[in-house]
Amino acid sequence: MNNSTKITGVILAGGLARRMNHQDKGLVNYKARPLVSYAIAALAPLVDETIINANRHHEQYQQFGLRVIADQNARFDGPLAGILTAMINTDTDVLLVVPCDAPLMTTAHLQKLLATRAELDADVAVAFDGERLHPVFLAIHSRLQSSLQDYLASGERKVQAWLACHHAVQVDFSESPDIFTNLNTLAELSALEIQ
Repeated sequence: MNNSTKITGVILAGGLARRMNHQDKGLVNYKARPLVSYAIAALAPLVDETIINANRHHEQYQQFGLRVIADQNARFDGPLAGILTAMINTDTDVLLVVPCDAPLMTTAHLQKLLATRAELDADVAVAFDGERLHPVFLAIHSRLQSSLQDYLASGERKVQAWLACHHAVQVDFSESPDIFTNLNTLAELSALEIQ
């Protein structure tokens, strides 16, 4: 990877968490730490800056000492809106995007996303577990900003449909599919705690 490439980590924490009783997922504790802290730790060795994209509870997120940015509007338009917001608020070449609720993802896994994108000079590298894509685990070049802006302005929101319009490469994580375990409900959180 080119050492002069600047990278911004983006943690997506902007959803409504309906299935988590509307609690802010990133701030829910897993093994005595807020979920978002796992994403922060995994990103830290790889990025020049980490941004948290959150649409609620900014003060709590600011306690992590990172920039916290809200979507461009209050419609909760999903992950792509958070990615676009991050692109608008940074001048780095590449964004390394992760959700706030996947505590098993490590720095080594994220490094693989970055390295694959750089090696192939792809627009996007997206995680693949051997069966399906995980389109909120991305290394994405900021040159896609205007395309993303146009896509969202047209009323579309589907991440995979937008990715299909670009030079996107799949990064194979089939040896460790459990790293994509994300916590959508309090029951899932409890089940993972005791594993």
